[in-house]
Amino acid sequence: MKVWLFLMGAILSEVVATSALKASDGFTRLWPSVLTAGGYMLAFYLLSQTLRHIPVGVAYALWSGIGIVLVSLIAWLLYGQKLDLAAVAGMGLIIAGVAVINLFSKASAH
Repeated sequence: MKVWLFLMGAILSEVVATSALKASDGFTRLWPSVLTAGGYMLAFYLLSQTLRHIPVGVAYALWSGIGIVLVSLIAWLLYGQKLDLAAVAGMGLIIAGVAVINLFSKASAH
């Protein structure tokens, strides 16, 4: 169970870092830049701990899929990014893929 908390922490850290990257305005704003660097460092540390127990393909599929959806939602909420029907449908498919991996794949470490 602890390994899944590490993975979720890695994903959330990466999502915060990526969101702050937009706010850093090309690393010209100090605090968003610091948050970006710190968030990515924490994300990669937590991901490295996750990979001790979960296969890299599964961990990365979850990392990228969940990250894409969360970053898109944050961009929509904070930065006014438009999400059309195709984007929402695509994110739905990503969520479905993450669910299939977690519920049915023997490749993930349960």
